[in-house]
Amino acid sequence: MTVLRRSLAVLALLVLSACASVSASPQAPTHLPGWTAAAAGTRPVGLGLPFGARLDHGVRFAGGVQIVLDETSPLHSLSDLKLTEDGFVSVTDAGDLVRGRLVLNARGRLTGVSGLQYRRLTLMSGQPIVEKVDGDAEGLAISGEGDVLVSFERDHRIWNYGPETALRAAPTALARPDFPFTNNDGMEGISATHDFRCDGSDAARRVSTVAACLRVAGESGGVWDCYTGHCTVVTAPPATPLTDADFRITGMDRDPTGSGYFVLQRSFSEPADVRAHIRRMAPDGSFGPVLVELKFPGTTDNFEGLAAVARDGGTRLYILSDDNTSKKQRTLLLAFDVRQQAVGSKQ
Repeated sequence: MTVLRRSLAVLALLVLSACASVSASPQAPTHLPGWTAAAAGTRPVGLGLPFGARLDHGVRFAGGVQIVLDETSPLHSLSDLKLTEDGFVSVTDAGDLVRGRLVLNARGRLTGVSGLQYRRLTLMSGQPIVEKVDGDAEGLAISGEGDVLVSFERDHRIWNYGPETALRAAPTALARPDFPFTNNDGMEGISATHDFRCDGSDAARRVSTVAACLRVAGESGGVWDCYTGHCTVVTAPPATPLTDADFRITGMDRDPTGSGYFVLQRSFSEPADVRAHIRRMAPDGSFGPVLVELKFPGTTDNFEGLAAVARDGGTRLYILSDDNTSKKQRTLLLAFDVRQQAVGSKQ
């Protein structure tokens, strides 16, 4: 989603960059066939000036970095991420899959990324994606079997590429909501559910009679639970679609310590009012209060990706921004720790 392109000149004057020097990311200790190593640097970032970020009680900032890329890097336009046993996986809205590792210091704070690699996503024919209309990957989930599930917009679909360590050349199509998404407002947020399989097997069909495989959120509104072969409405899309100025879901992951989900929402108003919210979503699709708000004059950007993992009796959240391959935007990765009892600020 290129919602920020219209105000890049103004945005450039407001973006707050850290002063520390760029440090190079080390190469991955292992290299899988079909993956290509990608160079990048990292620069630490904080939350910026006071009165920008607002964190609820029970929420703590746990470090952040800017991933520094050259103009020709294939790692631009990262649009979602999820954690794996070995690190993290991300997708770009140009049609690439990216993997790497998070670097944490002795205190567990995020200080960098390492081992970045990428590979081209493929069509059902097994051929690499070439056209933008085929490769606009926006959402990412990891199934209970460890399969990489990708949602695309423009040509709205959800495909299963198999395990990260043994990706299939020909993906399998999964059920998607029966809704006429507009060209550039598709399934931005997808998440595996708490009792799920998405491999299309007979076992998956048996499980799916009682449990959903995926939760899916449309950027302009609407939430669905998808089973093997069909999706059901959790929250109906509004009669008037959400606009850029509304807080729209751009990332989602299941709550590893509860029954619901964490969602990332983004808002943009002219000329350059860019904001992000992190909230909980209940199983019935209702939202909890805001846990994290990012806005100017603090650190903010075009945040589109969210990943959640249980940590130290609570949840560690990572959020990722899409730089739209623009010199005026940044690829930011921020971490937040949420205590289990954190309930959010009333708003």
